[in-house]
Amino acid sequence: MLVALAQVCANDDLSGNLASAKDLVARASDRGAEFVCLPENFAYMRREGTAFPCAQGLDGEIVGFLQERAREHDVWLLGGTFPEAIPGETRVHNTSVLLAPDGSLAAVYRKIHLFDVDLGSDGGSFRESATFAPGTEVVVADCPFGGLGLSICYDLRFPELYREMAARGCDFIAVPSAFTPQTGRDHWEVLLRARAIENQAFVLAPAQCGQHTPDRASYGRSMIVDPWGLVLARAGDRPGLVVAECDLDEIDRVRAAVPALINRRLP
Repeated sequence: MLVALAQVCANDDLSGNLASAKDLVARASDRGAEFVCLPENFAYMRREGTAFPCAQGLDGEIVGFLQERAREHDVWLLGGTFPEAIPGETRVHNTSVLLAPDGSLAAVYRKIHLFDVDLGSDGGSFRESATFAPGTEVVVADCPFGGLGLSICYDLRFPELYREMAARGCDFIAVPSAFTPQTGRDHWEVLLRARAIENQAFVLAPAQCGQHTPDRASYGRSMIVDPWGLVLARAGDRPGLVVAECDLDEIDRVRAAVPALINRRLP
């Protein structure tokens, strides 16, 4: 299966971001991609500490846009994340959606782990819990190409989430992200490869890149990692596409060679 990851540098211009995503999905389809993945906050990158004027439900403009793209290009499409409004709440969910080629909503995942950190004077402070409400459900979507575990950015640091996905039959793991430059340069690749090796699954990690606003930047380096932990494709520091062939037989080969998932024992 040919997979394409879109790397973008989004800002707070919703229409401009959607136009960029539309172009990248079309380009991915032209290259033969069957599954296209967009990064976290692909539709709207807010300034840290500000609200989301475009918060909306699953029936809103952003999901509708994704449904149109999936139908138009006959592809599976991961809609990175968007701010999902919560009735009666001032906070929102950071929500990832998976669209089938017919435009139907195949899966919905709401980010469980919220990025509340203080990286110091060079990296800044982040308090996602002030704006976002955490999700509560582990999601593995049943797709024709295998089980797809859904996660988002900071989730990557919590291996127990991915172990639960493996227990539920995931063959692919999606990690749409907007890693900071400070954490990205030391941890991004290490964590992605670790999750692939531990769970013997393909890891698909579309990322934000570049300087979004004067006070917000992302690391980039979107990556496709195979079940052995090898990097099949890696983006640089600019918006664009990375494409790789994910050989589904490789999942069975790796799991047969090192049957760690079935050899696992708990004390």
